[in-house]
Amino acid sequence: MMVFRVVLSRIAFSAFAALSGAFFALPMLWLLLAPFNARGTLAVEIPRPFTLANFERVFANTFAMQALVNSLILAGGTMALVTLVATLAAYALSRAEVPHYDLLTYGLILFSSVVTGTAAMVPIFLLANALGLVDTYLGVIMVFTGGLLPTAIFILRDFVEGLPRSYEESAMVSGASPWQMIWDVAMPLLRPGMMVVAIWTFVQVWGAFLIPFVLLRTPERMPAAVAIYSFYTEAGTPILTLTSAYALLYAIPVVILYLFVNARYGFRFFGGIKR
Repeated sequence: MMVFRVVLSRIAFSAFAALSGAFFALPMLWLLLAPFNARGTLAVEIPRPFTLANFERVFANTFAMQALVNSLILAGGTMALVTLVATLAAYALSRAEVPHYDLLTYGLILFSSVVTGTAAMVPIFLLANALGLVDTYLGVIMVFTGGLLPTAIFILRDFVEGLPRSYEESAMVSGASPWQMIWDVAMPLLRPGMMVVAIWTFVQVWGAFLIPFVLLRTPERMPAAVAIYSFYTEAGTPILTLTSAYALLYAIPVVILYLFVNARYGFRFFGGIKR
């Protein structure tokens, strides 16, 4: 009886794992096949006939192609700014004697999570308008940075806490200045954590729709998350052949970034130091 229950539980687990895998794999398989299909369909099928006409029409859409460049500017700028500021802030908060350090960190994350999305867009727009940052890349980057920075600091805090203080003390004994200690000693050891924050930030901004849609007024500055709606009909239904082709192009930069960082760092961390 016990053996029967073990076999039955393993069969049930295997069936559940197979269904879960199919649930995530089928949409990805559709994304890989649908752009090369001459007819728009939601079915996962081998393209017959195989065609590149969908990509030709997408590349001919200058608005959509410029939107990919705009997304790279917004995501890359926010990634660099958040990674740099979060690293310096996490290092300062970890090494300085800050009263109620944990409470401060959790409070920042709480407020950045509660006051977000549509609830924050009105005051954000009014503030950006008062500063003259509406319809500018800088305005969107600053808004994204302010929203993502608390969580980025929280993520990097564990990496900084895992950095042995003896390294910094040895550098100080050798005559290193505070900036040399940060850039030459701390930064190289914190690089894996910085890469984690960089990828997380890039993905968050790359797929964002609401903030650039509200703050950017010029169509030529819209990111790809907004431009993909140019492949919709006037009735609001997507043209599957073009939408799938653009979606595949839209996903490529994130996949390349992940593969590069994974090959370089492997995401094998112990505390804040790669092992």
